[in-house]
Amino acid sequence: MRVAGADGLIFAALVRARVTAERAELWLARRNAAALLAKIAASHDRQIVLLHAARLASLWTLGADAEVHPGWLALFLLFQAARIITLPGVPLIWSGPYRWPSHPDDTVVVAEIAVLPPCLGLPEVTTLFSLANAAVLTRRISAENAALRAGPLPQQGEGSLAAI
Repeated sequence: MRVAGADGLIFAALVRARVTAERAELWLARRNAAALLAKIAASHDRQIVLLHAARLASLWTLGADAEVHPGWLALFLLFQAARIITLPGVPLIWSGPYRWPSHPDDTVVVAEIAVLPPCLGLPEVTTLFSLANAAVLTRRISAENAALRAGPLPQQGEGSLAAI
């Protein structure tokens, strides 16, 4: 089912508002992460930021005049990503949504990448960015798993697993 006319414009505005909100979320997440990561001197993965910026820019430009598919939009609205950072000397959280997937944030991001472009009738964007994200995540998850296997880092302050 496609929405046309005034309803289609409203749905398109909602999707564009979500994309804009996601840009703001990226900015806020980077700012908050920088403050947390300064405590543990970790590096930031620029590939992930560039990938998501390119994905959002492509949706903003290619989907500018697209009609919104309400079913895909409803599915997309179910997903919300949060950056997860582990602080030194603090045990991981294994309750709530963290008890199922090994990498909950990455799982949600994979779903968002798969679902948002079809909202605007852009399945090729899903394919392109899903493949690029898989390449980046392969490296990132490998590094995260290695860090987790290495055990806790020396205590450098208070904190816990933080979702921002």
